[in-house]
Amino acid sequence: MMSVLILASDNPVEHVIDRPVGPISMHVVNMVVVAVLLVLTLSAAAKAIATGPASLGNERYVTKGRFSQLIEVFVGYLMDSVIRPQLGEKANKFAPFLLTTFFFILYNNLLGLLPLQDVQSLLGLEHPVIGGTATGNIAVTAALAVVTFVVIQVNGVRTLGVRDYLKHYLGGAPVALAPIMVPVEIMGTIIKPFALAVRLFANMTAGHVLLATMLMFITLGLSKLGVIFGGGITVVAMIVSIPIMFLELFVAFLQAFIFMFLSAVFIGMLSHAHHDEHEGEAAGAAH
Repeated sequence: MMSVLILASDNPVEHVIDRPVGPISMHVVNMVVVAVLLVLTLSAAAKAIATGPASLGNERYVTKGRFSQLIEVFVGYLMDSVIRPQLGEKANKFAPFLLTTFFFILYNNLLGLLPLQDVQSLLGLEHPVIGGTATGNIAVTAALAVVTFVVIQVNGVRTLGVRDYLKHYLGGAPVALAPIMVPVEIMGTIIKPFALAVRLFANMTAGHVLLATMLMFITLGLSKLGVIFGGGITVVAMIVSIPIMFLELFVAFLQAFIFMFLSAVFIGMLSHAHHDEHEGEAAGAAH
């Protein structure tokens, strides 16, 4: 019974491995479910946050519902502390992309903390159809990073123009240093999205493997040492698993924030380079 409840009893990596579900995979099912949840929950929150009719008086400015108030706090903090400071006048333009990225990653991270595979196994399903953490899949995080990379580069070309966009690969150095600077800048352009993908993947995978390893001691202790001797190991493993679970919950929010924050920073870097160049030209003309 215990091995049914804890799928990671023999292999701690069991929870993070994707499995086929017909023509698709379990992580694809997760992302579809998350997409539906995003549309439903955030649309409902947006309606609750929106200003009501004038007949309500001052009450029309009050957000109804605790979930909607929580979403409002998240959005307000991210806009005021991250997006506007990094992007300035372009904040509203990129806010939909950045906020969608944040909530999509967050929802996937939180969904991965639910024991959905265990529940399905307990119900007698030999092959679970949903479960695991999609953001613990390098293919998923790489796809998110590629989308972010395209947004960064398209914004750079539209902001700087093709000529100045190519010129920024000099990094402000003289043209004579192009053989050194251009390859370095190109590598930096590629490494940024690569770091986004690996950071999210590694953190989500490591946390789940650590938690599954601690839970593995429960079944190993009971099966190998019996109830008397294995009971102590079980108690210790369960106690240690509790703070690890809270740490996983914290990491779920933190990694969604970091991915969104760095995306905003990378998008803003080219815009800042554009403004710095024009300020330098203006200062030179004034001098």
